[in-house]
Order: sequence, then C-alpha cells, then structure tokens
Amino acid sequence: MTEHFPPASPAQAAPPGDGGDHRPPPPRLAYDVHTWKEIAHLLANLPVSLLGFVYVVTALSTSAFLTVTVVGFPLLAAGLLGARLLGKLERARARALLGIRIDEPSPLPLRARRGGGEGFFPHLWMTLKDPVGWRTVLYELIRLPWGVLTFTIALASLFVAWPVLPFIARGLANADRAMVRGLLSPSDELERRIAELESDRGVVVDTAAADLRRIERDLHDGAQARLVALAMGLGLAKEKLLEDPDAAAAMVDEAHGEVKLALQELRDLARGIHPAVLTDRGLDAALSAVASRCTVPVKVTVDLDERPAEAIEGIAYFTVSELLQNVSKHSGAASASVEVWRSETRLLIQVHDDGRGGARLDAGSGLRGLSERLDAVDGLFVVDSPEGGPTVVTAELPWRDRPAAART
Repeated sequence: MTEHFPPASPAQAAPPGDGGDHRPPPPRLAYDVHTWKEIAHLLANLPVSLLGFVYVVTALSTSAFLTVTVVGFPLLAAGLLGARLLGKLERARARALLGIRIDEPSPLPLRARRGGGEGFFPHLWMTLKDPVGWRTVLYELIRLPWGVLTFTIALASLFVAWPVLPFIARGLANADRAMVRGLLSPSDELERRIAELESDRGVVVDTAAADLRRIERDLHDGAQARLVALAMGLGLAKEKLLEDPDAAAAMVDEAHGEVKLALQELRDLARGIHPAVLTDRGLDAALSAVASRCTVPVKVTVDLDERPAEAIEGIAYFTVSELLQNVSKHSGAASASVEVWRSETRLLIQVHDDGRGGARLDAGSGLRGLSERLDAVDGLFVVDSPEGGPTVVTAELPWRDRPAAART
C-alpha cells in the first residue's frame, strides 16, 4: 500500500471560518519545501544509485563465479539479504524526500520449518527465491542510468533553467515515485503468504509421513505381532488336536482371546486414523466420545448449525483429542471443558482446564506440533497457561463449506 502525503504548507491552509469545504486549495508554490526536497532527491540519485549498482553487480558476479563451489549459493543468498536492506534505505529516502509512504515487506522467516525442526538448506532455498530481494536487485540495476540522467538534468537546470526547474523536478520525481512503488512496495502481502505456504507445505508433508510411520509401527508392534502369535498358536493346536484334545481346546480358547485383542487394537488404530463416529455423526458426537475417555470430567459444548469441510472437521477432532490427552497426562486438573462454535468463516475451538498450568509451545512439545498443523491450513493456535493455571487453548480454523455431496 502506498500513500502520497505532502504536508500542507501555510499557503495551502484555508482561512479561518471557511472550513476549506468550498474553495479549492491554491496551487503549490514553485519553490516550496517540497520542490527543494525533490531536487535534493534527484541530485542524490547518482551517488546512491552508483553505490547500489556496484553492490548488486559485485554480489551477483562473485556468487555466480563461485556457484561451482559450496559457497556460491550461500553468498548469493547473503547478497539478496543485503539487497533487502538497500530497498529499505530507498523506501526511507522516498518517505523523507518524495513524500510517499510504502509499507515494509514482511521479513523472511528466521527459520524454515520442516516437521517442527529447522534446517540450513530450506532457509537457503527460501532466501534464494525471495521476490523482494530480486525486485530490489532489478531496481538497483536500472537506477544507475536513471540516476545519471536525473542528476545531470537537475544540476544543469539549477544554473540554466531556473524558472522551469520546479516543473522539471516534479516530473522527474513523479517518475521516481512510480519506480519506487512498482519495484519496492509489497504486493498486498501476497509474497508473505506464498513464503509461508511454501514453508507450511513441508510441515504437511512431514506430518503425513510421520503419521504413516506411526501407523506402520503400531501395526507391526501391535496387531501384526498378535496375529503372528495367533497363527502359531492355532498351528500348535492343530498338531495336538488328535493327541491331546483338551490341550488343543485350551489353545483354541486362548487364540480366541487373542483374536478379540487384535480386533480391539485394529479398532483403536482405525479410530486414530479417522473415527467412524466423526464421519457418521459429526464433531458433537465424536468429541463427546473423546471426552468420555478423558481421566477428568469434561463438558463438551458444540454450537454448529452445519458441518465444516471434512478435512477441517478431522483437524478439529484430532486437535481436541490431543489437547484432552495432555489434560489427562500433564495438567493435574479436576475438570475441563471443550467449546466449539462458528464465527463467520472460521471454526473456533477452546479447551479449558483448571490444572497447574505452565504449558508452552517449546521445541519438541506436542503443542508445537499442533500449532504447526493448524498453521499449515491457515489456522491459528494460542496457548494461555500461566504457572498455577488455568490453561486455555484457543484454536481457529478456516470453515470451508462442506461439499453438497457430503451433506446429502
């Protein structure tokens, strides 16, 4: 967003009692403070653009030459970060001398998240793709010839074209304003959202991979091991069937018990993937079932006129499930509550417990993982948990209407 805001001079002020409602402002004086600022900007263009051009050319050529080594791309990334600083200085100069205010682009994330961790190479790649840095590089490259032209015209006009210098300065300054707006202004936060979503895509991929590994581990260590033991037990029972029918019957009875346990483990695993009650009856019934398994009494209030998209519904369910597990294991609470409601285009969740508090989004914690999962779908996750309690966790998700086929 840009604004052009030359401050009002005394010559533009409306006389007392008029209110300035019916009289147009008088024309700007030829040599007022704004004109001198524009002239100063044009005269400064040459040294400033020369420094920027030398920096950009040096950074690009050096890093391009060293790309065959391990330092080439990190050096290029450092050069783009420096270009960001040049852009910030140019925006400050435009504010001071041209009277335009341009919002600062969002900073690059300090780390590139991948499954709750951070890494050098993801951050390097994000910096190399930074559109703000590359647009500043383009700005500095084209500014040198423009700086020579504007410096020459402004300096010559000071001596040989004095009467028309204000109009010349104004025209050249307007071209400068357009250049700054076009190359140094943020694109309505689009760049920030692209960078965030690219980072969050890695979180989604790694989270899905972690879930698949968890399912594989649970199957291998649980139901699969139990079924292998069941097969061996039935094989022994078959061998003893004729020799010792009573022992064979005992083995079959034991195998029957193992079958029941294996089925229960498979049901629990399926519930962890996507519970049938959520698909059939929605969040109210599914969260009530989760609350019934919590070790502390939980009051569930779901105020929804319709169901959100399936993916959002699933994320809401697993978010509440993990939060209630934390209440059971770590809070020391006597009671808890879950509230779910809709606010326009957002699904709101709040989980409250009267436990000891002290929950934090520290590295490696389950809450950190929940925060990153919600962030990956443009959600929010806020934890308010002072020492001594209570703990209030608020989650916000995009609603995203459920497809008509799913509603029917």
